[in-house]
Amino acid sequence: MTVLIVEDEPMAAERLEQLVLELDSTANVLTRLDSVRKTVSWLKVNQSPDLILLDIQLADGISFQIFDEVSISCPVIFTTAYNEYALRAFKVNSIDYILKPIDKDELKIALDKFKRLTKPARQGNLMESIANAMDLLTKKYKTRFVVKVGEHLRSIEVADILFFYSQDKTTFAQTLDGRKHILDYSMEQVEEMMDATRFFRINRKFLVASNAIQDMITFTNSRLRLVLKTSDDNDVIVARERVQEFKEWLDR
Repeated sequence: MTVLIVEDEPMAAERLEQLVLELDSTANVLTRLDSVRKTVSWLKVNQSPDLILLDIQLADGISFQIFDEVSISCPVIFTTAYNEYALRAFKVNSIDYILKPIDKDELKIALDKFKRLTKPARQGNLMESIANAMDLLTKKYKTRFVVKVGEHLRSIEVADILFFYSQDKTTFAQTLDGRKHILDYSMEQVEEMMDATRFFRINRKFLVASNAIQDMITFTNSRLRLVLKTSDDNDVIVARERVQEFKEWLDR
């Protein structure tokens, strides 16, 4: 794997190279560049690397300018101290986007993704992955529900919801204050409306937010029992087939 590092902070560039070599001893870091101008010049006269690690804010401008000057066909992993460029990054070959300071585990995940996507049998998945990332970034998740309280209507914020659950073919949302509200949606519809980084469908009955979990207890048959805030339900069980995915969701 040949790698080009574009980073205008010398110490950050050196650390990034060290991390790459620690994570993949076979990697070949071709060079380290610190500006838009130098990167454009290098790409014009050298063979394309397998991967570019590209800081967004460089000494002489924003690295997106590079794409206006030269054609880049290889995958790019962006590194930046700001998340405001995420959507734009995924429009130009990006397969991942890492915020500074660079975490070794985050970089490993990004490099592993690169290797999966560039295996010969999976070349076609690269653009599909970029398209999926774009969909996730542009998707609009629901931010509030209108519910009926007696004879009145009330708007509740999704940020105030700890979990959703289904009971007697009715869907409820339980909020931070312990109140439950009837929703005019099925659990499947609600799940589709929610941001999957915040809510997880642990079984057919419950869709829970990460901040709703008060305790987790090992249960029979490799399952987990959850204690949820404001809930007196003692039978909130993570389905066995969802346990591993649930752990990965929590351990992001």
